[in-house]
Amino acid sequence: MLDRIERVRRRGARVREDRITLAHGAGGKATHTLIEAVFLESFRNPMLAPLEDGAVADGLAFTTDSFVVTPLFFPGGDIGDLAVNGTVNDLAMCGARPRYLSAGFILEEGFPVADLRRVTASMAEAARAAGVWIVTGDTKVVERGKADGCYITTSGIGTLDRPVRLSAASSRPGDAVIVSGPIGEHGITVMLARGELDIEAELCSDTAALNTLVDVLLDACGGGADGGNDGNGGNGTVRCLRDATRGGVATIVNEIAEASRVAVVLDEDAVPVRPAVRGACELLGIDPLYVACEGRMVAVVAGDSADTALAALRSHPLGAEAAIIGRINDDPPGLVLLRTSFGGTRIVDLLVGDPLPRIC
Repeated sequence: MLDRIERVRRRGARVREDRITLAHGAGGKATHTLIEAVFLESFRNPMLAPLEDGAVADGLAFTTDSFVVTPLFFPGGDIGDLAVNGTVNDLAMCGARPRYLSAGFILEEGFPVADLRRVTASMAEAARAAGVWIVTGDTKVVERGKADGCYITTSGIGTLDRPVRLSAASSRPGDAVIVSGPIGEHGITVMLARGELDIEAELCSDTAALNTLVDVLLDACGGGADGGNDGNGGNGTVRCLRDATRGGVATIVNEIAEASRVAVVLDEDAVPVRPAVRGACELLGIDPLYVACEGRMVAVVAGDSADTALAALRSHPLGAEAAIIGRINDDPPGLVLLRTSFGGTRIVDLLVGDPLPRIC
């Protein structure tokens, strides 16, 4: 079976559908195929090819993101702070210090000005909390019924103040996989906020800017793909950082396994999931590993620094419930395995389909 999976992967990406579906935006297999077969094929260059959270060059990190969440307002956040936090986090995952953002708005005719003020106030507060400025932008208005009220696109620039190199391709056998807190809260919160399901749960989105949490981790451990001294007093033991958004933790660890040609072995009992999230996922038939977060990150660190990294994360409010959820092995390369609560082992593949559309 493992040989068959490897043969399929070697065939290369090919979009089989004639038209775009919601699954192409879910962060799973369809998204990866679309990116590789269409966008990467058209725009291929050395900076784009690694498909990291942002591009790094000349001492800067650059990223862009779009937000189409529905509903626009949900417990714990809204499309405004989601847009700021998401872009700040992409920069932070590159090891950069976020500095400046742009914001583009596509507004639907008839959208209440009061709601727009609420969104921009939320963005302003999130930017202040993250220590960034929104310095430029654009606004377009489309006909009624063409934009679900409001879409936002944000881009960000950060400075590489530390000589670190973080990459999904730098993981090694023996490394530890850490998640910064309980998973799945954002995706389930947004799904329940739509009111289409008769499920009640006391949940709030985990949306948050993670740049200060990354600072704490890199101060404690340093970061670098070569595992050597990072030039800033650290040991270069943080290999990779990713925020677990679309497709959840499962998608992130699959990307790491494929990029590094290693096996990621997760321990189901070690993955932190709040009871309300677990219960909602069981009712919906969804695995929490695939549910999006907006304030959680996955870190791969050298095995001998795992305890130091975990202690550093837990010293920060956003990482107080961080946990080591797995290890990196050398075989089978490119796959993610989950040791289940029942004592078995199963493959955790990329998400197929779109169980939770429009969550970011």
